[in-house]
Parts: sequence; structure tokens; C-alpha cells
Amino acid sequence: MRKSIIAVDMDDTICQLVKRAIYHNNRSFPTHPLQYEDMVDWDTTHLRHPDSTHEVFYGRPGLFEELELYDEYVVEEMQKLNEVYDLIIVTAAEPRTVNEKWNWLQLHMPFIKLEQFITCKRKNLLTFDLLIDDGPHNLIPAVESGRKVICIPHPWNRQHREQYGFPLMSSWKDAKLYIDEMLQPSGLHI
Repeated sequence: MRKSIIAVDMDDTICQLVKRAIYHNNRSFPTHPLQYEDMVDWDTTHLRHPDSTHEVFYGRPGLFEELELYDEYVVEEMQKLNEVYDLIIVTAAEPRTVNEKWNWLQLHMPFIKLEQFITCKRKNLLTFDLLIDDGPHNLIPAVESGRKVICIPHPWNRQHREQYGFPLMSSWKDAKLYIDEMLQPSGLHI
């Protein structure tokens, strides 16, 4: 029997990208401090200092290697998922960030193998049974194509969460149990 494929995003799903980018932004541009709660849209250009371009905000060398885990449960739960499901990490990455993201994964989740690491921006082109992500631009096409999703809630996806009613997961605590329930036909348990 085929294992269900779970596609898991990296940034702001299993690690904390925006909060770390804000930290560096606020040190570099103290006249234009940002707060996580103000990041209510995917495009935050209007909130940042004019010199804090997308490339500056997300382009600090080493940024993707220094990210904190999403929470204290994520590693254990990802390992549980990896043992039972066909788990893939699907992350949007620019060429210069691919190595940093891979290094982060190997430091924190060495059970993830290279063949499980996919970089692409158009996640809807991939085959999966469940997508765990924070980006509405990934969640909406998945839902519209009839696939299951779990949204990691952040200020930038609030409007879409309300509009689409995505299932939510604000902590990785007991994530495998939650996912088991979502993916198994009623009455069957892993």
C-alpha cells in the first residue's frame, strides 16, 4: 500500500524566518522598526525602510542557517511523520539559499535525506496528499485541486484563513496524531 505523501514547507512552518529577518532588519534600520504582528500581508515593502529591499530583508548571508525551530515539538513530530509517511520538505529557495536551508535541515533534522528535499516555488505542481504551509499562495491552489492542507497561522495569512477555513496547526505538539486523523479513513488508525 502506498504511503501518503506529506509535503512540509520550511520557512515559518518548521523554522522561524520572518521573526529572525525582523530582528536583523530592526538592528540595521532602527528608524523603521518592524513588528511581527504588523506583517499582515505577503508584501511588506511599504513597512520597511526604502533600503530594506526584499534582497536585504531575506538576503543576509547565513540567515537561513541561524533560524530557530518553529517550536520545541517540531523535530520529534517530524521524525514521527518521517517514519510513517512519505515526507518531503518543499521550500521556495533562491540558488544562494539552497545550501543554507539544507545545512539547517541537516543540523536539526538529520533524518531528512537529500531525496526528500525539494526546492520550488510552484508547490501545486507536485504530487502530495497533504500540504503543511504558511503561504496562502501555496495553500489555496492545493485546496482548489482537492488536496488536504494544514495552515500554520501567521498574521500574513489571517485573511485567507478566515476566507478559506483552512485547518490550523499553531503548534507541532501532537502533530502526528492530528495528521493521522486527517489522512485516515474513519475507523482506521495507524
